[in-house]
Amino acid sequence: MDSLTITLPDGSQQSFPQGTRPLDVAQSISPRLAADAIVARVNGELFDLTRPLQTDSTLEILTPKSPDALHVYRHSTAHLLAAAVLELFPETQLGIGPPTDSGFYYDFQRDTKFTPEDLEKIEAKMREIQARNLPFDRKLTHKEEGLEKYRNDWMKRELIEERAGDVFSEYTLGPNFIDFCRGPHVPSTEKLKAFKLLSIAGAYWKGNEKNPQLQRIYGTAFFTKKELDEYLNRLEEAKKRDHRRIGKELELFTVNELVGAGLPLWLPQGATVRRVLEDYILDKERRTGYQHVYTPPLAKVDLYKVSGHWEHYHEDMFPPMDLENEQMVLRPMNCPHHILIYKSKMRSYRDLPVRIAELADMYRYERSGVLSGLSRVRAMTLNDAHIFCTPDQIKSEFTKVMQLVEQAYRDLGITQYSYRLSLRDKANKEKYVDNDEMWALGERVLREAMDSLNLPYVEAPGEAAFYGPKLDIQLADVMGHEETYSTIQIDFHLPNQFDLSYIGPDGQEHRPVIIHRAIISTMERMISYLIELYGGAFPVWLAPIQAIVLPISDRQNEYATQVYEKLISAGIRTELDTRKDKVNSKIREAQLHKIPFMLVVGDREAQGGQVSVRNRKSGDQGVVGVDDFVSRLSQLIASKSLEE
Repeated sequence: MDSLTITLPDGSQQSFPQGTRPLDVAQSISPRLAADAIVARVNGELFDLTRPLQTDSTLEILTPKSPDALHVYRHSTAHLLAAAVLELFPETQLGIGPPTDSGFYYDFQRDTKFTPEDLEKIEAKMREIQARNLPFDRKLTHKEEGLEKYRNDWMKRELIEERAGDVFSEYTLGPNFIDFCRGPHVPSTEKLKAFKLLSIAGAYWKGNEKNPQLQRIYGTAFFTKKELDEYLNRLEEAKKRDHRRIGKELELFTVNELVGAGLPLWLPQGATVRRVLEDYILDKERRTGYQHVYTPPLAKVDLYKVSGHWEHYHEDMFPPMDLENEQMVLRPMNCPHHILIYKSKMRSYRDLPVRIAELADMYRYERSGVLSGLSRVRAMTLNDAHIFCTPDQIKSEFTKVMQLVEQAYRDLGITQYSYRLSLRDKANKEKYVDNDEMWALGERVLREAMDSLNLPYVEAPGEAAFYGPKLDIQLADVMGHEETYSTIQIDFHLPNQFDLSYIGPDGQEHRPVIIHRAIISTMERMISYLIELYGGAFPVWLAPIQAIVLPISDRQNEYATQVYEKLISAGIRTELDTRKDKVNSKIREAQLHKIPFMLVVGDREAQGGQVSVRNRKSGDQGVVGVDDFVSRLSQLIASKSLEE
């Protein structure tokens, strides 16, 4: 039998018979390594442990400590889910079942809807199959044979026609389950020890709403029960903090089908939080040299053809409206409007930088399947600004924007965030403006600026705006999932599109650079994040109601009203509860509404010009004079304190 040479990660080489499996190599190195092995990496590609090696190869054995191992583990668990569904409901057809960052899912077509009770049965069946220690065996199938085999399974036929070569791989799981799949997988179900099914949802085939709707079962899997339990605990905490649930309980916002999906209605309490946040960022911008403007939320389609948004972004815009001899469209972004404000008069280099800012309404055609409360909407208000500057001013302006971002995050109590340098995909000439010199300059300037600030960042090819690279600030939720909230973009393209200029020291026209920036994202998305960050218990400076006055009986109503008016006069958002309910009941209700301070007023307090202070976190704080309390609370609010 021919031999082959295996090169190990430490650079050493060993000879093995042709047809040796990676699992055999692991066993020769260490029985413990073989026992821990999940999958192999052969010549840089993930590879089944039980698949024979036919040529000289570099080989790495991946264990639970290896980054890619969990991906394979979860993919195998998705197959285990599909096998369990088919044993229980054999009439079901299989869609796709990929791993995800947090677990896995599988899409199924079945006339009858899955129920929560079905989920329990399916998970029990998964454990039963897992205990059989069935191997994941790889089988090669000719394309024509596969198309005939799946002639009654339209999803598998479509996948094979689109993705399969002349020969493709399938994986079996016991004698009764086989699925078209590239793999790889764990050696057997014995490896799959910690998993949990989570939910059922609808999902369109391939994510296209024009395709049939399937049923998607979500699950998660980890290498150990301890890791699984920790994840489930975080998931339970995330459910408690879900901004949609809290938003309803605290009467912050609502949605109504008569208005439309993705178009939330701000209720008085939520509108107060939003207004405070808007006032905060407007004040910060005024103090750092921004000029605020108002621009209309729609424009002629021609405007977006000039900017290039129509070519690159029109699928995410609402359809145009025919208006007499014009076609108007709701804007998906604000930069063209601000560019025209800059262009409204001749500019000198002495005028630059020009910082134009707006709390601007925008509209984007988000598909119904991704809409969610305030975090994903169709109508939004962005804390937007555009800085028109000379090339020499880019780094200093970028630094000032970063300082503003970090100040805002400190004041809002946001600590879990990271920086992502979003670059173009050089091979994608359709998505990105084709100008190598422009991209090279923009990317270099961003890297130099970040390096000069000593801020760590990761690079993400394919995540840039179509007209230039950008720095995205990624915020993590309670589950560790990251989303882009703040962004800073360097743009050499749109100044060319709109023929922007300024008169330089030499008396000649020069082209400015645009820095697009959003400090705290849209009001909708940021407030959804803050609701979940604080579980609805906003810092006192952001809280919609900062204090509530609670008289014990009707005898104290007159004094309670005086206390209430004094707080209102001091600019403190206060409510007065003169209902005849018992004071303990009023306290419980105020606690449920997460009001920072409850001021209980009885005969003693009325006689002494005092209030009995109760804090939502620490409870009873004793009796203090009204003026002392107003002074203390006003200081907490003015300092944007996160303490109470």
